[in-house]
Formats: sequence, structure tokens, C-alpha cells
Amino acid sequence: MSQWLAMGGYGAYVWASFALTAAGLVWMSLAASRARRNWFRNEDEDQ
Repeated sequence: MSQWLAMGGYGAYVWASFALTAAGLVWMSLAASRARRNWFRNEDEDQ
């Protein structure tokens, strides 16, 4: 298992890239959710 995680010596780069990508996806999802919520709030105020 540890050999698989080490990925031939490149594990630190692979897992760091994976973690940054996952964090970016979570951030984009939260930002889109907030933007959608704010848009609906503004629409309700206009009507």
C-alpha cells in the first residue's frame, strides 16, 4: 500500500495536485452556490 501511495517517488506531487484540484472544485461549487443564492435574493427584492 505504501508503494502505491509513494507512486514511484512522485506521490507528493500527485497527491498535492489531487488535493489542490479537489479544493478548487469545492471552492468553485461553494462560490457558485453563493452566487445563485444572492441572485435569487436580488430577484425577490426587485419584485
